[in-house]
Amino acid sequence: MYRFPWVLLLVAAVNMAVAAEPLRPGFYSETCPPAEFIVRDVMKKAMIREPRSLASVMRLQFHDCFVNGCDGSLLLDDTADMVGEKQALSNINSLRSFEVVDEIKEALEDACPSTVSCADILVLAARDAVALSGGPDWEVRLGRTDSLTASQQDSDNIMPSPRADATSLINLFAQFNLSVKDLVALSGSHSIGKARCFSIMFRLYNQSGSGKPDPAIEPEFREKLNQLCPLGVDENVTGPLDATPRVFDNQFFKDLVGGRGFLNSDQTLFTSRRTGPYVRVFSKDQDEFFKAFVEGMLKMGELQVEQPGEIRINCRVVNGRPVDVLMSY
Repeated sequence: MYRFPWVLLLVAAVNMAVAAEPLRPGFYSETCPPAEFIVRDVMKKAMIREPRSLASVMRLQFHDCFVNGCDGSLLLDDTADMVGEKQALSNINSLRSFEVVDEIKEALEDACPSTVSCADILVLAARDAVALSGGPDWEVRLGRTDSLTASQQDSDNIMPSPRADATSLINLFAQFNLSVKDLVALSGSHSIGKARCFSIMFRLYNQSGSGKPDPAIEPEFREKLNQLCPLGVDENVTGPLDATPRVFDNQFFKDLVGGRGFLNSDQTLFTSRRTGPYVRVFSKDQDEFFKAFVEGMLKMGELQVEQPGEIRINCRVVNGRPVDVLMSY
């Protein structure tokens, strides 16, 4: 086990709201020294068990931080009086690997009760997912608290559709003071993982209501997609987001240059005048992509909204609420 007995002296009452502090590296160096080791250790075990879980866990930070800041609200299960973000259009039947976060939280609670927030777990786990997949490693700033509620409507109003084009994505990121370069670099998170046929059926068979495929798709790649996602297929069938879906590298951008982007919202980054130059740079220079990606992740991780918070004991439920009232997933 990871338990460190002296930590028990530092635990505050779990039902009290935690005062917000500036985010900083080493936030848990005194209250939970093994925190970052524990997160990475659980992520390594998850990778061995199911390699795809790394990409799935990384995505959770994106879907959490854009909706009312990085506050762990995405992790809350529905209750009798709250429909949370897991039911949002961009999340339902799409986000997965919540059980990995549960495993991380359980290990941290064993070592350092009521100390490490679920919001910080998402940021740490996303970093580790990238590093364990061959991508860059970096020092994260910590000290977030967990929200007391979640909102499906807020997520529906913010998170983009797979049909989004570069202009709408640029406008969305600008709302969070994220630049065009940040947008392209962070889209490189699709260097690992898979997506559902549901997200591309319109590209293959009815782009812009034309009844025809997206002309931006390279012909041989389109044939492969047609075989993966024929009309009438179970649209939960998944395909890789780039040619090396288990390795975090710049292949994603090479694929976009070659017309082999899986999602419309990805391919449009190459065809757009404002984003295309960054796609070309990243396709040729992996180090430049890694540097820009880390900068973007740090900026995204700073997104916060002033609101009451706490350190949840169970990431799926606010403290003091019986777990058995929750909907199961």
